[in-house]
Amino acid sequence: MSELSKVYDRSRVPLYVQVASVMRRRIETKQWLPGQKISTLVELEREFEVARVTIRQAIDVLRQDGLLHSQQGRGTFVAEKSIPRHWFKLATRWDVLVAAIKDNIPKRIEVENPPAFPILQAGEGMAAPKYVFLRSVQYKDDEPYGLVNVHLAADVFRRAPEEFRRHPALSVIAKLKSIEVDEAHQTIVIGSADPETAEHLQIALGAPVAECRCVVIDDRGTAIYVADIVYRSDAIKMHIDLLAGSRGSRQSSSRRRARKSRGAQGGVPTTRILRGCN
Repeated sequence: MSELSKVYDRSRVPLYVQVASVMRRRIETKQWLPGQKISTLVELEREFEVARVTIRQAIDVLRQDGLLHSQQGRGTFVAEKSIPRHWFKLATRWDVLVAAIKDNIPKRIEVENPPAFPILQAGEGMAAPKYVFLRSVQYKDDEPYGLVNVHLAADVFRRAPEEFRRHPALSVIAKLKSIEVDEAHQTIVIGSADPETAEHLQIALGAPVAECRCVVIDDRGTAIYVADIVYRSDAIKMHIDLLAGSRGSRQSSSRRRARKSRGAQGGVPTTRILRGCN
């Protein structure tokens, strides 16, 4: 068994999706340039060590995504104009998150026999006496990018039921002055699309997705909002400012050093500055 075959066997993702992911990466990193003719089926079959039908399936996935197009008798080419990817930025702050989703219009999905309560993990607060379950698909330019399952505390839902049905629940919560949010956090893991997710997001079964768990806890310690959200991996990205928490202290240190330097050069006396920082 070759090393490549061992890599395939370690993954639960369908073989054609694995191949499509590698080819997609080549396009995104400009290893395959816009307008360029890609390798032939025979060459790709030999390179990836898979059957030709698997290569055809992988190409079909990328063709449906608008990344490749085929010309009869000429071959398969990279699209001249690529579709913008990773346009949805996962927020790392409450205010940024609310601002990013406030204008979204979710397409609600009716659910028979929804789960009555969310499964709460350690640190996710206490369960509310009753929840309302909301499921929706988030769209951009008529393309689905997120499947959202939300458990919303029933007493919170009753304060603005029509708003919660028409708008993202978090944006409505943020506007309710009667709610005191004590904690809000989200966790993200990489997963793969199950049949239901693949259908709603119009992606291949087993395609990579980002699974986001978002929990909002009020000042009583109750989990008033518990959401499990699945995003298409080709639509999102996360940017984290690793120095955001320390930037204020770093700037203060820089100002202190600058003042100290000026004092040593005959400006403000250094000893006065040190006393002022105590």
